Amino acid sequence: MFYEADPGRLRRHVDALLAAARPATGPTVPRGLIVPHAGYPYSGATAAAAYCCLADSAGNIRRVALLGPAHRVYVQGMALPADDSFATPLGPVPLDRDAMQQIAHLPGVCTSGEAHRLEHSLEVQLPFLQRVLGEFQLVPIAVGQCPPPLVADVIDTLWSMPQTLLVVSTDLSHFHDYATASRIDADTCARLLRRQGDLHGEQACGAAVLNGLMASRQLRALDISLLQRNNSGDTAGDRERVVGYGAFLLH
Repeated sequence: MFYEADPGRLRRHVDALLAAARPATGPTVPRGLIVPHAGYPYSGATAAAAYCCLADSAGNIRRVALLGPAHRVYVQGMALPADDSFATPLGPVPLDRDAMQQIAHLPGVCTSGEAHRLEHSLEVQLPFLQRVLGEFQLVPIAVGQCPPPLVADVIDTLWSMPQTLLVVSTDLSHFHDYATASRIDADTCARLLRRQGDLHGEQACGAAVLNGLMASRQLRALDISLLQRNNSGDTAGDRERVVGYGAFLLH
């Protein structure tokens, strides 16, 4: 539903998006990304603006902590999957069961296969990660209703593990006209750059994850750069009811 099912076509599509993107300039060491999760014709170029920043760091990343909102199933807290791997047309992605066990006991964390079964916010990131990183292990977390300090504890625990990249999956505003969405999204991005953890769901569907990220101790030592902001009216949709997208680099 969100990208090509054929492996060759998917590979070529992702590679073309990455090749067209401009990586961040300057001597940066990527520690995390904030990326959108719509269908690739809509937000793929915005996501690629962040993923292309990993090209020179791929050999130093062995684990990806991937957090995104739970859209399909109500989750109280944060849900880990019960599986051993996720699959895309590009092949399986092994889950880091050891890292998952280290956060499984933290407050707010549960295991729910149902929360992950139809959740696109996490899976849509995997082909980009597969093409940029090659081999890696994944810690996927579907975040529902959860206070920022609990999300921050999970983020800090995973982020303190060596060779770990944090990826936060979120879109911005939903279904406003183009001008309204642009105004809301500009404010949301400014809040993130100021490290304000007071976002709500109408500003970003991943507000719970973003608010937790802003409360993270690990984030205090990092810079946040906005790489790209646009919406579906700029890419593959009309301008009457748009969805906003933003790409950020944490470095």
